[in-house]
Amino acid sequence: MARERNEQLAVLLDEARWSRAMAASAYNRVAAETLGGEVRENSKIGRSHVSMWVGGTQPSGVAPLILCQALSRRLKREIAPQEAGFTVPTSPAQTALDWRVDPLIALSNLGRGVDGDRRRILTGGVYSAAALILPDETWWRAMGESPDKTSSAGTRVGGGDVETVQELTLAFSRMDQRRGGGHGRQAVDEYLRQDVRGFLNGRFSDDATRRAMFSASAEMAYVSGWMAFDNSEHAVALHRFNLAVKLAARAGDAPLSGHILRAMAHQALDMGFDAEALQLAQQSVNGERYADATPREKALLGVVHARTLAANGRRSEAAQALLRAEDDLANAHEGIREPDRTFFFGEASLAHETACTLRDLGDHGRAVEKFRHSVRTRGAEFRRTHAVTLGYMGATQIAQGSVEEACATWTSVLDAMEGGIYSGRARQTVVDMRGLLSPYRNRGIPAVRALSSRAGAYLAQVD
Repeated sequence: MARERNEQLAVLLDEARWSRAMAASAYNRVAAETLGGEVRENSKIGRSHVSMWVGGTQPSGVAPLILCQALSRRLKREIAPQEAGFTVPTSPAQTALDWRVDPLIALSNLGRGVDGDRRRILTGGVYSAAALILPDETWWRAMGESPDKTSSAGTRVGGGDVETVQELTLAFSRMDQRRGGGHGRQAVDEYLRQDVRGFLNGRFSDDATRRAMFSASAEMAYVSGWMAFDNSEHAVALHRFNLAVKLAARAGDAPLSGHILRAMAHQALDMGFDAEALQLAQQSVNGERYADATPREKALLGVVHARTLAANGRRSEAAQALLRAEDDLANAHEGIREPDRTFFFGEASLAHETACTLRDLGDHGRAVEKFRHSVRTRGAEFRRTHAVTLGYMGATQIAQGSVEEACATWTSVLDAMEGGIYSGRARQTVVDMRGLLSPYRNRGIPAVRALSSRAGAYLAQVD
């Protein structure tokens, strides 16, 4: 019996303006985020696979979810397998991260073999809008109010143990800022699974120590998530952020919960989920998450909220949120003790996020000024962030028509990248750079020709 052509999939591909090869390439990008580029079933396809699926062959395993996620990102709306003509059932319960899973159970499974960890993530679906649904306030209250059951036979845990986790978290974060998220993340996961889980199952000297350890553990899980996000392992990152939120909620640490939600909003923006990013950012500045935060923390939460408002076309609200973030940062002074967080927020960070907001509002001139200010005021230790800022600045300059100026900026990006940065986000700036330079390659501009050649050589080396 002849297979029936999948007209629904064909219509979606036409709407996306994708050839079969382009669809396969988009699929492979999403698969790489979830599977890490490892060779196994469904990890990489060619255009012949897409042709067979259009012809009526049903893709196996998680392939329908991956293809639908690639289409969702392209079309800026959620595409369910049924809409694409596939028979795989799906629901929010299948694709959303399960907030009911105890964080200590999640820690015990963390990173226990890369293959097994990613398989568990895949059973919950790839990065999608459904996976960004947050629990209700009942969940937050229950997590914060219910004391944890700890074994009376467990190791005694004190303030020194909390300091150890905090010091290692800061060390991992500094490494991420210098080298990028692709360097050392598995070491973070292994420490979380082994040592941190042991601390959380231990006997605490008092409840304050218990909460402090859960906060410290949450921040380390956040760092693991941020590193995965920076390295374009988006499903892994979301899984780690989910764990971090649970641990922070157990600690009753509202500002830290806000920062993790802020990171999730940042990731959602980068992934093109603008509406979901706004919902996450609004939750990050809700209630005690903002009220109990210090001025620098408030400024960081507020400026990402401003970015999500701008991305959703809410211009006046975005401008107001930016002003509020500037006021919050201005209120930071030596008399106010700031926590030793991994997400220190200062003048350079505010300038970077403000520039992104202005760029999204279409104010390219002021955006470039803010990017420049960020570059001038950021310390040399933030090499990865520096490269990302320069990449964004070059893209904004070329949007203004300043081609040679953009080339000079992007040359600095490649200088930094060739110095040993392992970052999917920074690498993406090089990919974007080549795409934005494409219309100018045949115009006889020496800077464009030289930079395109250098960028191509770099990508060939790292791919």
